[in-house]
Amino acid sequence: MRLVATVLGAPSARELATFYERLLGWPASQDDPDWVTIRRPDGGPGLSFQTEPDHVRPTWPPAEGHQQMMMHLDIQVDDLEAAGAHAAALGAQLAEFQPQEGVRVWIDPAGHPFCLFLPGW
Repeated sequence: MRLVATVLGAPSARELATFYERLLGWPASQDDPDWVTIRRPDGGPGLSFQTEPDHVRPTWPPAEGHQQMMMHLDIQVDDLEAAGAHAAALGAQLAEFQPQEGVRVWIDPAGHPFCLFLPGW
């Protein structure tokens, strides 16, 4: 067995894939109307995006009775401020609740939380 990708659901696979292509600098290796996969240029597991017309944005932080996040992405960066500015320019929103120093929780355009963090966290 070999893990090849993590899949995120979204109202539009292409729109969310475009966000992560620009955020990470990874090109698409598969691009269909309802399924897109992006991969690091040097290989390894990728991220896939699936169109889900009934997608419900998860709630962050988790709240009883609301859609829970099922997973999140951890993205190591060298400069939190610069990486955050880049994410914001692409359409991410800084989460109101921030649980740790050295880590910033952001929300992608489909509502999935992702963390930018410094080495050592």
